[in-house]
Amino acid sequence: MFSPDQENISTSSTKVPVKYGELIVLGYNGSLPNGDRGRRKSRFALFKRPKSNGVKPSTVHVACTPQAAKAISNKDQHSISYTLSRVQTVVVEYTQDSNTDMFQIGRSTESPIDFVVTDTVPGSQSNSDTQSVQSTISRFACRIICQRTPPYTARIYAAGFDSSKNIFLGEKAAKWKTSDGQMDGLTTNGVLVMHPRHGFTEDSKPGVWREISVCGNVFTLRETRSAQQRGKMVENETQELVDGSLIDLCGATLLWRTAEGLSRTPTVKHLEALRQELNAARPQCPVGFNTLAFPSMRRKDIVDEKQPWVYLNCGHVHGYHNWGNRDAEREGREGREWECPMCRARGPYVPLWLGCEAGFYLDAAPPTHTFSPCGHVCSEKTVAYWSQIPLPHGTHTFHAACPFCAQQLSSEQGYIKLIFQGPVD
Repeated sequence: MFSPDQENISTSSTKVPVKYGELIVLGYNGSLPNGDRGRRKSRFALFKRPKSNGVKPSTVHVACTPQAAKAISNKDQHSISYTLSRVQTVVVEYTQDSNTDMFQIGRSTESPIDFVVTDTVPGSQSNSDTQSVQSTISRFACRIICQRTPPYTARIYAAGFDSSKNIFLGEKAAKWKTSDGQMDGLTTNGVLVMHPRHGFTEDSKPGVWREISVCGNVFTLRETRSAQQRGKMVENETQELVDGSLIDLCGATLLWRTAEGLSRTPTVKHLEALRQELNAARPQCPVGFNTLAFPSMRRKDIVDEKQPWVYLNCGHVHGYHNWGNRDAEREGREGREWECPMCRARGPYVPLWLGCEAGFYLDAAPPTHTFSPCGHVCSEKTVAYWSQIPLPHGTHTFHAACPFCAQQLSSEQGYIKLIFQGPVD
């Protein structure tokens, strides 16, 4: 549907660039804690470039001395160097590919990186919370190659080219010669990918986590994240990203949403309308009888006096009760057991926050459920999906987490239905 104003604009002068998709970092509720800036943000859109910048492998130089390898790498073109020993390096030159666009992701702020990603600290409220953590994300973590023609297939590869257009796999990196004589390898902490079954829809089910190699081959996971021994190659799976694919960079997890998938996702405007609808129903605290209201999207990190709070073991929604002394109140917020005055169930008592990152929603249904223990509220289908996704944590563990703040989910289910009391008048 076009508005009358849109119809009058000539399409040639306002040609909208093709969007391949978007990458959304898990653990952020619509923006980074201190705001999105430049290439460092919580969400990155991949658009068709005015001129292609993709590359593909061409000449292979085998049995190079380190000096010869350096000379090839110094050419003004992309290359990947595989150091086999102190005296032997294999260099694969890459040539321009006019059919593809390349996008690079990593921790480095150097110019070849399109999307700068830093470590996600679960539940952190400011970037200062993340500064003391030694990063496990690679400076040049991965690259995504998109076809410039329909269906605009996006493929992921481990490692990115540095400012000298090189990728170096040192002696200690896992690397090998493939059956057809080509070289391949893995990065230190690896790039893991999980494709959901049935896409990113209400019927989605989690897939299996795999590791992607430098050349885009698919492997089962190593025993631990940086183990020398690679997993088994999975012949019948590809590195093609689908709507809802998750990419883990060992410190941050990204959600890939296709342009088509995003067109079916609720917008921020829609979420704001749901918030207003929720508040228009005038939910009340069943004890204080004061009207509760979810704060605006812009105030999503500040506890408001009308803020709804929930008892996580039963789902009853209240206003904040300032019972007991200050110390008891503070201990309560940190997880001490509180007793619900409605049903006497004991458990954590936390403020509720609306999930503001629309890209994490599976449907546009009303926000009726909350993740536990963080209190982020969204639709039932959304909480049900994310609560069954095992996300990589550290070097060899997995657990379900809230996509809006990355906090590990508690209890068997990880979420609960909210029970609001309507106005008594």
